[in-house]
Amino acid sequence: MSADQPTVLVVEDELAQREVLAYNLEAEGFRVSKADNGDEALLLVDEDSPDIIVLDWMMPNLSGIEVCRRLKTRPDTRSIPIIMLSARSEEVDKVRGLETGADDYVVKPYSVVELMARVRTQLRRVRPATVGIKLEFADIILDSETHKVSRNSKPLKLGPTEFRLLSTFMEKPGRVWSREQLLDRVWGRDIYVDTRTVDVHIGRLRKALTQHGGEDLVRTVRGAGYALG
Repeated sequence: MSADQPTVLVVEDELAQREVLAYNLEAEGFRVSKADNGDEALLLVDEDSPDIIVLDWMMPNLSGIEVCRRLKTRPDTRSIPIIMLSARSEEVDKVRGLETGADDYVVKPYSVVELMARVRTQLRRVRPATVGIKLEFADIILDSETHKVSRNSKPLKLGPTEFRLLSTFMEKPGRVWSREQLLDRVWGRDIYVDTRTVDVHIGRLRKALTQHGGEDLVRTVRGAGYALG
């Protein structure tokens, strides 16, 4: 499983619907984690930090609306897009879902094709490189579709790991990433890599970005990690 695949957390207490969603998301190229209740969903968010959550409103014990409220009040999870699924079609329910923090609201029964499109729409906002959008920062352009990078209109040669590192940085310029966060995003949780490996590849990325001159735009933040710009 590629480390740069976006992760979608599906939270749905009905087994059949959960499996249909997971199957279609995996067919679209997403990595999927699944929960059948709100408490498990909150645990998985802490363990796996998904890129997007597809969340059913009506669940026993801890409802989807309460899961959404808790995640949106936490600084570390507030920016994760949540698509709320609900059989409640009244406008007042949709407004309540959106006011609680849901980024989108889909009424059951829904079209799987439409839901996949809505997932991709949310991903364009939080992980644009994964859906083929060109990223630009200063004089650097990264094209995730053609896997090419240029700086000041000159092509740059980057290894696959350096390309994923740069994609991560360019999706959120200025954000400071710890070595552990970069390991999760670039190498994946299933692979054991020493944190010092991150430093080695950051060094290679710096060298690649300055191969035709220009300032080093990768910033070391002492005790915290690395950032672009």
